[in-house]
Amino acid sequence: MAAEDHDPVMKGIAAELPRLWRYGLLLSGNRDTAEDLVQATCLRALERSHQFQMGTRLDRWLIAILRSVWLNQIRAQKVRQGQGLVDAEAVLVFDGLRHTETNILAGQVLGRVQGLPEGQREAVYLVYVEGLSYKEAADMLGIPTGTVMSRLAAARSKLGGLDT
Repeated sequence: MAAEDHDPVMKGIAAELPRLWRYGLLLSGNRDTAEDLVQATCLRALERSHQFQMGTRLDRWLIAILRSVWLNQIRAQKVRQGQGLVDAEAVLVFDGLRHTETNILAGQVLGRVQGLPEGQREAVYLVYVEGLSYKEAADMLGIPTGTVMSRLAAARSKLGGLDT
């Protein structure tokens, strides 16, 4: 395959690394695993760059690859639990100040979102963080749009019912 076949993917992939890492962290709950997922995603994207359709969104394509890599790892390892929760204070730092009100609130929200069941957590991330429509999220997850809406409603209910 010619090097120019990789160009659109290679040029755009660097800009998507933070987004991929956040999604990997959301899925795995572990920084090292998230980094491994991003590396595997980048490798697979470069290997399959010929499959990327010009005119479509690279970010959506990469997120779909990352999710596929994650699911393949889960199936191969037969492990769905035991990764633990993310230490939100270690993840959310603004200008080096860990104790600002913004980070405290963001840490609380992230901790609560991490406590949601996996399906709800993914729906929250894809719709509210990545800005996908319900249909786009449903297509990416391989579920009906109504299921995405139901998962989001359940997540909002759980998150809204938690006392601070």
